[in-house]
Amino acid sequence: MPSAAPICRDCLTVAASASVRRCTACGSPRLLAHPERDTLSVAHMDCDAFFAAVEKRDDPSLADKPVIIGGGKRGVVSTCCYVARTYGVRSAMPMFKALKLCPHAVVIKPNMEKYRVAGREVRQLMFEMTPLVEPVSIDEAFLDLSGTERLHHASPALTLARFAKRVEDEIGISISVGLSYNKFLAKIASDFEKPRGFSIIGREEAPAFLADKPVSIIPGIGASAQARLAKVGVTLISHLRETSQRNLFEALGRDAQRLARLAWGQDDRRVKTERETKSISAETTFDMDLRSFEDLEPVLWRLAEKVSSRLKAEDFAAQSITLKLKDSEFRLLTRSRSGLPPTQLAARLFEPARHLLKTACDGTAYRLIGIGAADLCDAAEADKGDLADQSVVRQAKMETAIDKIRDKFGKDALQKGLALRGRQR
Repeated sequence: MPSAAPICRDCLTVAASASVRRCTACGSPRLLAHPERDTLSVAHMDCDAFFAAVEKRDDPSLADKPVIIGGGKRGVVSTCCYVARTYGVRSAMPMFKALKLCPHAVVIKPNMEKYRVAGREVRQLMFEMTPLVEPVSIDEAFLDLSGTERLHHASPALTLARFAKRVEDEIGISISVGLSYNKFLAKIASDFEKPRGFSIIGREEAPAFLADKPVSIIPGIGASAQARLAKVGVTLISHLRETSQRNLFEALGRDAQRLARLAWGQDDRRVKTERETKSISAETTFDMDLRSFEDLEPVLWRLAEKVSSRLKAEDFAAQSITLKLKDSEFRLLTRSRSGLPPTQLAARLFEPARHLLKTACDGTAYRLIGIGAADLCDAAEADKGDLADQSVVRQAKMETAIDKIRDKFGKDALQKGLALRGRQR
């Protein structure tokens, strides 16, 4: 199949010939050409080093400097710019290790509200392209541009190229785009050529393209699954295709069939306009390790209040909670309690988590604590109480009153005594 005339990603000029290597209008080498370019419509969009990019946009003096977004020497890297990545810094890396690799980095504490504003601006531009937008996180999403050619008088590829340029011109950050015929391959394509990438994987090339890729490129294949597959001789996607269903099932269980389809580039998932929220959580990393229940309890309460606030804002109630602790050796401990009556209340989230925390406080030094609410349901089902327990109704009224005071005078206007004890050091 012959390639369509290249599109310049910098000035959006469509070349007169398929053979050009640079844009004849602006001289840019960033040309978008592919035999199947104008027949594909499923895309994955990912902002490049999003948090760091927003900080560099707002402070031009940071443009050429290594920037790490994270929380102090005891925290972890939320994200980092591409300059910092050349030193080996990576997301989720302990901050002390990142600073050892790049001691001259500029470290900035995350400003989530600023990032949310930028994320909403990018999202709005997405909806101007298509209503079929499936957010994955604050800075990435899947899009389906099927049937938009008449609306935009352009193929999905050209519409996406225009979108990428608008994000740079109007919002001041860059994005990378992957375009294909399904979500699996679009996500893989968006990881190519970052930053400012635009890559395409077509139907004809997909099987050959995937063959020599490691199985880790498939979503859901983590370290433990890779180890199990390696035991049966599977390290590449081509091996996955050649392995018997029995061996795959023994290694991966029910997931074997899904992975076998993905190995051939088959993915029938649609772009969903509403992404299901599975859990809501909050966590914090301490400046100094904490061991005692008395020190950890007030921190847990403050986190329970944060989760409660988010549940209320999103009209969810939780039916299970998870306590998360990380010790000084970065070992993770999680404990859960399920089957709870649906609740949005901080006190009702806190109480079972408090019992789990008390059991976990055995002298171990912890550097991080978190609480998560899961098994979410509609808020209308929450905190109704019954004849045997009318206290929940009183708690709900009390928290509603406290929320109103905080909305009017600020979140610190009214605090429980427990929250003031042992403020995080």
